[in-house]
Amino acid sequence: MQRGRPSRLLHPTRRAFLRGTAALGLGTLASPAIVSRALSSSGELTYLGWSGYDFSTLFRSFTEKTGITVNFVEQPDQEAMLAQARIAAQGVGADIVEPSLDRLPEWLQADLLQPWDDGNVGLDLYDKAFLTGSAMHKGRRYFLPVLWGAEALAYARQAAAQTYGAASLASLFDDKYRGKVAIRPSTGLAAMGRVLEAEGKLPKPWLDGYKDEATMRQLWDLALAEATRRKAMIGQFWSSDNDALTAFRSKGCTLGLTWDTTAQALAGDNVGFVAPREGAFGWLQGYGLLKNARNAEQAHEWARFIVTPEASAAYAMAFSANPVARGAVDRLDPKLRDFLRAAYPDDALSKIWWWPAQPPWFVALRSEYAQKWQAA
Repeated sequence: MQRGRPSRLLHPTRRAFLRGTAALGLGTLASPAIVSRALSSSGELTYLGWSGYDFSTLFRSFTEKTGITVNFVEQPDQEAMLAQARIAAQGVGADIVEPSLDRLPEWLQADLLQPWDDGNVGLDLYDKAFLTGSAMHKGRRYFLPVLWGAEALAYARQAAAQTYGAASLASLFDDKYRGKVAIRPSTGLAAMGRVLEAEGKLPKPWLDGYKDEATMRQLWDLALAEATRRKAMIGQFWSSDNDALTAFRSKGCTLGLTWDTTAQALAGDNVGFVAPREGAFGWLQGYGLLKNARNAEQAHEWARFIVTPEASAAYAMAFSANPVARGAVDRLDPKLRDFLRAAYPDDALSKIWWWPAQPPWFVALRSEYAQKWQAA
């Protein structure tokens, strides 16, 4: 996940979160099936998750329904989470972790995870768009999604109107938006690569560039050359939410490839947001079950609980991200619900382009290419 973690643009306060979870009816979150299973189990669940968020109401509801106490160990980033899991592997003890999908290969290579039991995690409650094959390893599921977000097309409704099906990544490089496009350099080059692939102008699939350095250089050289040729379309390179907001509010940009949270903040500026027909750039965050988990059954109880529509919506709102359960969008704040429905209509969710694993050598080279484009 290039972004590192979901945005906290909306800065939910503890009081606001508690109000929101009460409105979502978290007092009656668990389904009868969950309750019946929960009554037969008790104990604890040790959960290595993200710091800076208040999940106390969710944890309390889970405990009330199952008798299981959640020991939440806050981690500031994925590196700290991985390091803590390595310590836990020596016998200190933890049960579940919450990495992003693009970091899953690191966990598998470190041999820290065991597969989930597909028959015991409520797979039927998920929107199938989020059950990506990238979560599988040797035929077993090692990652259960819990949150997602994306970069898609933000557009000024009057000056650069877009509609799903016609909206395309290629529009970012169209001469009619000369000097009016806001884009993050690294994602912009990936967008160019995907455009060239769609046009049949690449010798190999764009995803192959994430597998080895030689292929990466071959494909990114082509993307950089074409992006440089069309650099005049770029009005503002951005690297943060604030940069992207400024691009639209004071730099004259009318079209951009931005995070969904950025577009939400621009809604009052008459800016819309829609997935391109090629598919939005997406990240997934989810759960891994640690290999030495002492409370595997309790972990599966949590997995079933958090994918109920009410819990999925509450967790997503606490994170200022998007839920993965079927029906969860209907339980979001109405403004966010309507925003997501407009941004991802029809088959847009099934077409999301999930960021693949990006090893250290790739991240370093990607930064070099981004800098070359900006300096060109």
